[in-house]
Amino acid sequence: MRFSSLFFFAFAWLGASLFSPGLSAAELVGFQARDLRPGTIVIKNSERRLYLVLGQGQAIRYKIAVGKNGKSWTGPAFITGKYIRPDWSPSAEVERDHPNLPTLIKGGAPNNPMGVAAMTLSNGNYAIHGTNRPNSIGRAASYGCIRMANSDISDLFQRVTVRTPVVALP
Repeated sequence: MRFSSLFFFAFAWLGASLFSPGLSAAELVGFQARDLRPGTIVIKNSERRLYLVLGQGQAIRYKIAVGKNGKSWTGPAFITGKYIRPDWSPSAEVERDHPNLPTLIKGGAPNNPMGVAAMTLSNGNYAIHGTNRPNSIGRAASYGCIRMANSDISDLFQRVTVRTPVVALP
């Protein structure tokens, strides 16, 4: 097998396993989104749910983890970047609270808190990302990032682009 064929096979297998919509826990739900155009991401902190507005009264709903008490945020943002298996470095606040953490965890490592994919946001040091701790989903568990099951971030990652608007509600 030539290198290019091997590369294509490996990429096709990785892509299929990383972005398999069949594994997603997402649900199609009714959603009234006045003043929000289709493609907008709506985070409802109190529900611990993220909605991707489809329009015509529908959205895709995902379970999420939100910021701990005092760490969640509200307001507008937009996606600034999309990354597969990103490296992670702790913010100054996380480093202060957990001084024994390494300064860098490589993407794909089992202890990398970003999971299989991440989308950075325009409103600070936050992202919507996967997690290797699925038991945190449905909780107030982060320093402000929005955590999703790896299968769900893979599904959402395919559906949105850089500059997608994001609105976080209480």
